[in-house]
Amino acid sequence: MLVHDDLGRIVMADGVEIPLDSMQALSDALHEIMTEFDEAGSRTSDLVGAIGSPQGDSRLARAAEDFESEWDDKRETQRRNLEEMKKRLDDAREGWEQADLELAQSMESAE
Repeated sequence: MLVHDDLGRIVMADGVEIPLDSMQALSDALHEIMTEFDEAGSRTSDLVGAIGSPQGDSRLARAAEDFESEWDDKRETQRRNLEEMKKRLDDAREGWEQADLELAQSMESAE
């Protein structure tokens, strides 16, 4: 049997707790990280512009561009991994919520 506690978790009769609120908070955090990854590449020109060419030397700015170019591929891989993790987390949360709803409905109809 599933019941809700005061913290928004589903608690099974055998003491297993399903922390739905924590699962949602993690999903929200993953979304924020993915958004940051999406926006990070657009700031390269700002960084390069801020570095400029001190004393006519643009090596640092070029190094920043090179780093960003290499990191861009890695960031996209990480973003895809985060997206898959978020999808699995959301699916699990929705599954527990659906199971809870179905169990509650079956208990109500049995009464």
